[in-house]
Amino acid sequence: MWRRPEFLVAAAALAAVAVPLAVDGGPRGAGQWVGAVCMTVGAAALAGWRRFPLAVLLTGPALLLVPLFLGPEPSNYVLLALVAYGALAAERFGGRAAWLAVGAYVAYLTTLYLISGDESPGLIVLTLPGFVAGTALRLRRETAEELAARGRELNAERELFAELSVRNERARIASELHDIVGHALSVMVVQAAAGQRLVDRSPAAAAAALEVIAASARQGQADLQRLIDLLAGTEVTNPDLALIDDVVAQAARTGLRVTCRLEGSRDGVDGDRAHAALRVVQEGLTNALRYAPGAEVRVLVRGESGGRSLTVRVANGPAPPGGSARLVGTGRGLIGLRERVVGLGGTFSAGPSPDGGWHVDAHLDA
Repeated sequence: MWRRPEFLVAAAALAAVAVPLAVDGGPRGAGQWVGAVCMTVGAAALAGWRRFPLAVLLTGPALLLVPLFLGPEPSNYVLLALVAYGALAAERFGGRAAWLAVGAYVAYLTTLYLISGDESPGLIVLTLPGFVAGTALRLRRETAEELAARGRELNAERELFAELSVRNERARIASELHDIVGHALSVMVVQAAAGQRLVDRSPAAAAAALEVIAASARQGQADLQRLIDLLAGTEVTNPDLALIDDVVAQAARTGLRVTCRLEGSRDGVDGDRAHAALRVVQEGLTNALRYAPGAEVRVLVRGESGGRSLTVRVANGPAPPGGSARLVGTGRGLIGLRERVVGLGGTFSAGPSPDGGWHVDAHLDA
């Protein structure tokens, strides 16, 4: 379906050709009639510039050459069609095709000069602005298309970044929940089982187990509240290395044979690295409680270079003969711990020790 601009172009082209012909008395003879029809069709072909630009450029200018051989003599208004064809050729073709359009434009003007025998530069002066205007429109259109494409790429990158941010945030929350809930529940399950065994023969020991359960529950509740505040946007301060002593002491109250050695300076350790160190110790103790109950556990925290370098190691020996793992883990803890340490620019390793035990190591530099 043609649109209104196409009708306007067709009407203007017909008027530019038909009106001068009618004023001059119309074509005389069959040859001039053929030339007049070709000139009219060649000008009116501009109406298809949107849908069939290549076909229009191949047929329209060629038909405008016919009156130069058969008559009648084209009026000056036909130059408007030549200007339009020059603009169309420059506007529609870019890249390498633009050089072909320039070559075709030059070849066409050369043909006009050879056929007409005109030596004045008037034809070039009158038609060149159309070609320049078409070039300017094409460059503007290409720039707009590039900006639109870049905008779409940026939107896609923004959506991808938002999706990755959501995934990372979910992973961070999952890691925090695992560290908080996993450690607290492990302690409570172990102590609850011990309390059940001791409730009849040693009420005092059973009461001590209940105290450990309550302390672990309170610590887990405080950690959960901290996580809730963090998710709500409330400013939360990271724990310092002093909490490692509390975690180790609490583990010792559960019956775990744990020792902690602190070396070097801890004054210059920032909150993020202190938090990561705490989680390393917590995860190491939880794994020992789960998989090697009764084994000896050694915790080492070493600060170097005024606290700018921090090393944390938790190593447990093999489980005593006859012992068995009381709890089954998911393996998510070590994965989240590695992501946490590596995210701070540190190194992390975990695996079996030569003595048959297990170790967790983290090194963090400021």
